[in-house]
Amino acid sequence: MASWCVRVVRQSFSVVASPVLLRASPRLLCTAAQKKSNGQNSEEDQSGAQKTEHSPAVAAWTEEKTTLEEQLKEMTDKYKRALADTENLRQRSQKLVEDAKLYGIQGFCKDLLEVADVLEKATESVPKEEISPQNPHLKNLYEGLVLTEVQIHKVFTKHGLIKLNPTGAKFDPYEHEALFHSPVEGKEPGTVALVTKVGYKLHGRTLRPALVGVVKAP
Repeated sequence: MASWCVRVVRQSFSVVASPVLLRASPRLLCTAAQKKSNGQNSEEDQSGAQKTEHSPAVAAWTEEKTTLEEQLKEMTDKYKRALADTENLRQRSQKLVEDAKLYGIQGFCKDLLEVADVLEKATESVPKEEISPQNPHLKNLYEGLVLTEVQIHKVFTKHGLIKLNPTGAKFDPYEHEALFHSPVEGKEPGTVALVTKVGYKLHGRTLRPALVGVVKAP
């Protein structure tokens, strides 16, 4: 039994070590290497073809992405401009409403100023020496005119109408209207020497300029 086993092993070794198989093995190795190389080349060709097929699609997607980004930027800019325009319009509208509330009575106030001027002239024209208990009718009339004048100025003040009597003040072309210029001794040039008609301002805006005489340098 042992001798048979030894013989089988020797035969197997001789077959493996035969010159025929040794001569054929390089061919087999070369064939296997070629197959492996051909397989790699085919895989590379397939991947290259896939890349070639994908490149136009990628370029199209990139171009579309760039276009959408530009459109988004443009729409965002337009949206911001529209918001700014809307806010400016709201502020202007609010300012117009506020001005209408403040200066809506401007025309009415101008008409009342003439009434106030008449009352002032009436009280100034009454001789002070005639106002006495011996002349009760004139005294009562004068006191009534004075009370009316005081009351109308209270109403003016309540509605933002302020009287301008700039005697001795610096001449302001926005509040005063110069009727004449004259040198006055003891007065600084450029100041108001005489007020011939008082002015009025409505909520800080000149409604009627004061008519004045201005001091000029000698």
